[in-house]
Amino acid sequence: MTLSAPVAIDPFGADIPAESARLRALGPLVPVELPGGIPAWAPTRYSTLRTLILDPRVSKDPRRHWSLYAEIPRHPEWAWILNWVGVVNMLSAYGTDHTRLRKLVAPSFTARRTEQMRGRVETITAELLAGLAATADEHGVVDLRAQYAHPLPLRMICDLFGVPDELRAATARMAAAVIDTSDPGPEHAASVQRQIGTVLPALIAHKTEHPGDDLTTELIRVRDEDGDRLSDEELLSTLLLVIGAGFETTVNLIGNAVVALLRHPAQLSAVRVGGVSWDAVVDEVLRGQPSIANLPLRFAVSDITVDGVTVPAGDAILTTFAAAGQDPAHYGPDAAGFDPGRSADDHLAFGIGVHRCIGAPLARLEALTALPALFTRHPSLHLAVPPQDLRQLPSFIALGWSSIPVTLGPTPPPPPEPTQ
Repeated sequence: MTLSAPVAIDPFGADIPAESARLRALGPLVPVELPGGIPAWAPTRYSTLRTLILDPRVSKDPRRHWSLYAEIPRHPEWAWILNWVGVVNMLSAYGTDHTRLRKLVAPSFTARRTEQMRGRVETITAELLAGLAATADEHGVVDLRAQYAHPLPLRMICDLFGVPDELRAATARMAAAVIDTSDPGPEHAASVQRQIGTVLPALIAHKTEHPGDDLTTELIRVRDEDGDRLSDEELLSTLLLVIGAGFETTVNLIGNAVVALLRHPAQLSAVRVGGVSWDAVVDEVLRGQPSIANLPLRFAVSDITVDGVTVPAGDAILTTFAAAGQDPAHYGPDAAGFDPGRSADDHLAFGIGVHRCIGAPLARLEALTALPALFTRHPSLHLAVPPQDLRQLPSFIALGWSSIPVTLGPTPPPPPEPTQ
């Protein structure tokens, strides 16, 4: 098939669904340029992305399999990509290296451990809801992202990893800076690296001196049955991955779900009366508005032909969760819409196969606690601005709202005390 010229991806991510649709019209696998002019391939269909994710000839290791990796120092405008591919963790490992790293980290994220966190999630949720009205401005408007969707996952991940109070604000700023792709220049990249090189070593030093019942302590000590353990570089990079992925992504999941329900009152009503489950709401949001829209990068180990397009060995591939989730060929002609009644539990937002997100159960637990609690406590909740005035995060990687201004409305009275 005839390929189009490379399409420049919007670094601000102003309208990722529309951009995905334009790319899909060009074919199933389209040459694109990431911020700074980095060449890559963008799968635009569900089946194409799924095939590539599961293909063992697709690697996540840039050092071994990206033909342009050695060129990064000669392109200052590419420096931002090192925050994603210049690390040594599960996100940039392939084959036995990935298996080893995942085996060392996964025991910290078991279903049993996640279930043990339910009480803490419920406590933080209740505390945030109790204080939400007090955060309203003089017009009665609350930024639901800043006051609810953001602090719940932040507090959970900081509790989980034993992040001390004095490092929590800096941890949040670091995570936000990593996903901000609006400025691919070397200054921003250097700023992000300084934050990573300050916050995470401070956390490691603190937990080395003050070990506790937390995942940072576990990762410092972790060994497998062969005595293997994380190197210093692997430890820092793994903390960057699991703290960032376990926090910012859940912020967007909660925020995207709130906005989707407020923009679709009939769907919200169906959820309220039990016609649609909260599980279905979460899956539909992950399908159509995944917290990570585009994840850089994967690499062709050898020439790979998919849907009539050949990706040469050494080329980079963008993992396009947003495009896959809104593919009409897989989800029907209304794939761009919001319908929790559809069957969307086959979405790819948490990955698939050996790279499926180990933190997915915790993200679901937080969302499935935060959402029903919010809409029960504030049944009159509504957007305080027209939907078209909402602005996306400045990122082609993350898909979420910069702020979510809402009016809470009257709070219903508490239920009567049960009679004796």
